[in-house]
Amino acid sequence: MDHIDRTLLAQLQQDATQPYAALGKAAGLSAGAAHERVRKLRERGIIRRTTVEVDPAAVGSVVLAYVMVESTSWMGDSAQDFAALPEVLEAHVIAGSASVLLKVRTATTEQLQDVLRRIYAIDGVSGTQATVVLETFFERPLSPHES
Repeated sequence: MDHIDRTLLAQLQQDATQPYAALGKAAGLSAGAAHERVRKLRERGIIRRTTVEVDPAAVGSVVLAYVMVESTSWMGDSAQDFAALPEVLEAHVIAGSASVLLKVRTATTEQLQDVLRRIYAIDGVSGTQATVVLETFFERPLSPHES
């Protein structure tokens, strides 16, 4: 990836609906060249998907929790079990005192409790520890620019 690809990625992260002419202008390319670059970024898997960022409060998912999952066995093969829970937005195998870290969104704390019950029912899970978020200062996407 070069600086032009990184510029295109940054522009797409700001607004993925902008026309190729605008993308090209930002990166010093023609609309056709910008389109070709974006197509290649998709083919190479650098752009995984194009999506919409939804305000969680607007759709009633105001409770955000991070859940540490403790286990009695290796949980690396349980991705589909966690993915089957629609409230689980992210699942990560981690090192440390827990085996898996989950990002969970629900409408109420009662629904969070139900999700914790369903997580506990997954084979190998021996416990959970939830941390409920009170306020989010910011969330940012991964920067395409070199660090």
